[in-house]
Amino acid sequence: MGLLPFNYLFSPLQQPDAQKRNRLRRVVQKPLQTHLKGFFLPRPWKQFWQIKSQTSGHRLSAAPCGSRAMSAGAGTLKPLIAVGQVTSTPNKDHNLECCSHLIREAAQRGACIVFLPEAFDFIGSNTEETLSLAEPLEGDLIRRYASLGRECGVWLSLGGFHERGSDWESTHRIYNCHLLLDPKGTLTAAYRKTHLCDVELEGRVSMKESAFTNPGLEIVSPVSTPAGKVGLAICYDLRFPEMSLALAQEGAEILTYPSAFTVTTGSAHWEVLLRARAIETQCYVVAAAQTGKNHERRTSYGHAMIVDPWGSVIAQCQEGPGLCYAEIDLAYLRRIRQEIPVFQHRRPDLYGRVAPLS
Repeated sequence: MGLLPFNYLFSPLQQPDAQKRNRLRRVVQKPLQTHLKGFFLPRPWKQFWQIKSQTSGHRLSAAPCGSRAMSAGAGTLKPLIAVGQVTSTPNKDHNLECCSHLIREAAQRGACIVFLPEAFDFIGSNTEETLSLAEPLEGDLIRRYASLGRECGVWLSLGGFHERGSDWESTHRIYNCHLLLDPKGTLTAAYRKTHLCDVELEGRVSMKESAFTNPGLEIVSPVSTPAGKVGLAICYDLRFPEMSLALAQEGAEILTYPSAFTVTTGSAHWEVLLRARAIETQCYVVAAAQTGKNHERRTSYGHAMIVDPWGSVIAQCQEGPGLCYAEIDLAYLRRIRQEIPVFQHRRPDLYGRVAPLS
């Protein structure tokens, strides 16, 4: 939920009506191994965890990002996104190798954006190690990711980079920074986490991100990508609906919550929060995740997932590192917003004040 270190102990879909929605959401998780006419398709089905609707007519397809049709018309390909699940450790080279493998695999299968989780760069075992491993945006690690993005021709959402900012020499504190790189390797947006995770659950979870991390000072405007307008957030920001509503009002169609949830909070809150943010904003919600044992004192919840604007989970990773995929259907998003026009019905003139009882 926040950049490491954490010290804690662990305590041990409803789909929309098929006739109304006329959607088929087919979910695949690696390995995708069948190559057919230049496209990678999910076969055999028994190798994959899936969510299926009761109707036909919407199949997941894959093609190189540059050739994918952006039209939502019948028979055209929609933009494909890939969401990563990793187990970061204090070993930065190992983490880069693992993430690079996922990025290349996603690009090969036609994804135009690859989303990586919070702390994709590393997870330190203590504060001193975390601060010593942090880098500036101009450092070697981000240059290597920019080069990888150029090589693969994909957008990269790098959520939760341990950044030594311009004030590092004076503060010796870092930022939790979500970066968005275009296929040329250009940094198009950098969001610094505004809500820092200071949580104390007696006997289960103890973390104080603010002890070594500076809070960001602003929400970043959504960025236009081949899949839609992407709004940037990080992990603990998920608990603050005001932020997601602000991004949606600024035009966001995809909200991103790269995360490192604990097992305790993840098992209780992860899916319900992601689905709530999707329903109230009528956006796609994309949540890359840390999973498994990061070091001796840290285990992450996992369950990276994609939620559609109706609030249905349309893709989810299983145990361990991997990828899940989904097509982004902006025509479907617009239809939901037209049928339930909540943003037209909002009453900002009332919010922020409650009339006293007479």
